[in-house]
Parts: sequence; structure tokens; C-alpha cells
Amino acid sequence: MPKQEKYLTMTVLMTPDMANFSGHVHGGSLLKLLDQVAYACAAKYCKSYVVTAALDQVFFRQQVHVGELVTFMAHVNHVGRSSMEIGIKVVAENLRTHEKRHTTSCYFTMVALDENGKTIEVQRLTLETERERRQFAAAEIRKKLRQDSLEKIRALNNDITDEEL
Repeated sequence: MPKQEKYLTMTVLMTPDMANFSGHVHGGSLLKLLDQVAYACAAKYCKSYVVTAALDQVFFRQQVHVGELVTFMAHVNHVGRSSMEIGIKVVAENLRTHEKRHTTSCYFTMVALDENGKTIEVQRLTLETERERRQFAAAEIRKKLRQDSLEKIRALNNDITDEEL
């Protein structure tokens, strides 16, 4: 079996068009890049088209500044039948001081689709290191929490009529 492509690193220069009114990189600009990185990581892993199904636990730990190099480090943490959890860590680097800061973390659930938009089975994830085994176990917990949360929200919303929307 060929080696699995489960890591992806992408670096982007933060430019003025990404800034909000305070002069820092807009969270929406980062979210767009995060989605693109998650897509690329998942698509490389499964060799198929993928779509975003969920985004969990986005933590904007620190502001990102215009002019910084931002590196997105993505990893396939978990694979289901057709879904994959992609964990992404974001590190900003000040080019003048060379200071690096962990600014953002999040988890995307991506789903593999065929050319007709139907889900397809994804190859099982080979866990090679203790770190990968821990990431896999943590991803299973997040998946269960997502499912439990969805069930509770659906139960709360069952009584809502179309007129209330």
C-alpha cells in the first residue's frame, strides 16, 4: 500500500486586503484559508473531491497581523467510512523579529464524494505513532460530542413551527 498523505503544510503572507478595521487579519479571512487547507489535506489523503461537513472548536488564541507569514499545519486525525477529521494548527511568524506564535487551532470534518455527489468510502487511517493514536482517540471523543449535541439540538427544535423561523 502506498504511503498515506496525512499531513499538509501551507504558508501564506498576510496582506492588507485580509485586514479588519483594527488592522489585524480578519477572522473570516483566516476561516476561508483554514477551509482551503482542510480541503487540500483531506483531498490529498483520499484522492477525491471533498466537502466541509462541520467545523469544531475554532480557537483564535492570538491576533494575526498584516505582514506576518502564517503557516497552517494540517493532519488527518480520524477517518470514518466517508468522513475525515482534519486538525489544523496555525502559527504566525513576524518576519522582522522571527518570533513565532501559535494563533489558531480547529478541527474540520470533511466528507469524500464521487462525481455524482454521493459519499464514497475512504481508506482506513494507518496509525503509526503514539501521537497519531492520541489524536485518533481525541477525534473519536469529538465525534461523539458532535453527535450528542446534534441530537439534543434536534430535540429542542422539534416543536418549532415554520412560522416561528
